[in-house]
Amino acid sequence: MAAAANKGREEGKVLSDNRQAGHHYFLLDRYEAGVVLSGTEVKAAKAGKVQLREAYASVEDNEAWLMQAHISEYSHGNQFNHPAVRARKLLLHRREIDKLRVAIKEKGLSIVPVRLYLKNGRIKCEIAVAKGKKLHDKRETERAKTAEAEARTAVRESKMRG
Repeated sequence: MAAAANKGREEGKVLSDNRQAGHHYFLLDRYEAGVVLSGTEVKAAKAGKVQLREAYASVEDNEAWLMQAHISEYSHGNQFNHPAVRARKLLLHRREIDKLRVAIKEKGLSIVPVRLYLKNGRIKCEIAVAKGKKLHDKRETERAKTAEAEARTAVRESKMRG
């Protein structure tokens, strides 16, 4: 009974978020992919010991791979603990992998992981096809965020007055 109650709390839990991706890239198409992990990797990921900042995805031999994702070693692991950085297989449908391959090869785009999360007791990775931003694009995005925040503050203040 306690296991069922605990499982309900884990659903939709974000394990790691790559906030830098939205700053450095225009995120175009998004895909949900399963990730092949070992036992100690799952335990470390559920403990929140995941870093996606320098991670990327690639397509090699009709398979998608998550590269440079850092999952720290599990604290209670023994000699069978996993290496922190290694290539991890992403589970996608064939047509999705084909679309990703075309985006990388022909269009010159990148694939970046956006977040790692739990869904139905399984660890999923949201990946996005991304186009790199130039410096002026980053400045424009920052200006838009600042303007939106100022507008939100003004609306909030006007509601408090009235």
